[in-house]
Amino acid sequence: MSVELPFAPVDTIIRGKAGELRVSAGAAEELAHRIQTHGATLAVTAAEEADTDDRKTLMAADFGVRQVVPRRELELPIAPIDRIARLRIDNQYRVSMDARIALADILEDYANNVADAAAILARHADRRTIQAEDIETYFQLFE
Repeated sequence: MSVELPFAPVDTIIRGKAGELRVSAGAAEELAHRIQTHGATLAVTAAEEADTDDRKTLMAADFGVRQVVPRRELELPIAPIDRIARLRIDNQYRVSMDARIALADILEDYANNVADAAAILARHADRRTIQAEDIETYFQLFE
């Protein structure tokens, strides 16, 4: 699966949690891959919800979101989020703009949580740089 999500906004998210630590390019790439995988999985569940309601359009509620945040509050871009949502679902589905924004918000929270933990792991390892192995270790420990 190719990575649809650009690394720059993911890097910005990690740096927001890194404090005085540096961030390796590998860490941003690994987190982007993990975000994409998680988003595609969430979209499959959302498509099942839409099927239950006999709809072909994914809505924010299908992702468990009742109130959608304003788009300008998000770091992650919407166009790649749309592509991520379609990675594992049939092309017969549409993804509403509110659903894209809701998924971006969910994935951004997910990325922030992982970035927080990766920073803690890097500090614990007495390193000055968050590396891909910190992201990988987080998932080994918590998933």
